[in-house]
Amino acid sequence: MRLPCGIICRNWRNAPQNDSIAPEHTLLAKGLHLRPTAMSRIFSAALFLSLAGTAPLALTAQSSVGQNPQNPPTQFKDTSMFKPPVGAKVAIVEFEDLECPACAHAFPIVHEAANHYHIPLLRYDFPLKMHIWSRDAAITARYIQDKVSPDLATEFRREVFASQYQISSKEDLQHFTQTFFSKNHQQVPFVIDPTGQFAKEVNAEEALGDKAGLGHTPTIVVVTAKHWTEVLDVSQLYSAIDQAEAESANTAALHHPVAANKK
Repeated sequence: MRLPCGIICRNWRNAPQNDSIAPEHTLLAKGLHLRPTAMSRIFSAALFLSLAGTAPLALTAQSSVGQNPQNPPTQFKDTSMFKPPVGAKVAIVEFEDLECPACAHAFPIVHEAANHYHIPLLRYDFPLKMHIWSRDAAITARYIQDKVSPDLATEFRREVFASQYQISSKEDLQHFTQTFFSKNHQQVPFVIDPTGQFAKEVNAEEALGDKAGLGHTPTIVVVTAKHWTEVLDVSQLYSAIDQAEAESANTAALHHPVAANKK
């Protein structure tokens, strides 16, 4: 399990590089990742349904998966944003920092999970103050999203994560950005954010994270209309979604029972 930023990032830059790091970045660059097994997902959903059948569902509830003494659950102050968008029963909420190694590890898993389950991913920027260039990268991603293409912005984030180990300064980020724009047939503007619009967007999401009481990245939460689960170990994300979908289905069945067949 990868510890979140806020716990390990202070020592990341000074830590000796080793062979265990390279394969992760290689997999991320290629868009490859691992999923939990189908059997584990079925088991977790069945377990949740068995428990849900023995106790009434609370109006609001919270839980977490993957916690340990080094990675305890977040003590949230405000969870009002932990709800799926209108029309969705389940969603993933994620606060990320583009300079965070744990966010790089989580990125392909989170996006594949959203695609696999066809559920919304509500992504928020939360650049940690200890990081040198993550805010600038987030502002650039916002420019690409609003002025070029949301899909290209997602690709920019993916490639930033995959290239983290090569970016150690704002100058490195500028070189990376120039290369990214060129290979995607785009021109880097003389000033990315002349009016401060994109910085305001990043600041607003950072303020939302502060309001929630975040202390690390990534912060990943699986949400339904009645329940949210913080995913502290991203390898447990699929299980958390299975449980959320089982809860939503069980709630729907309670509110809309099947009518008995008329004879």
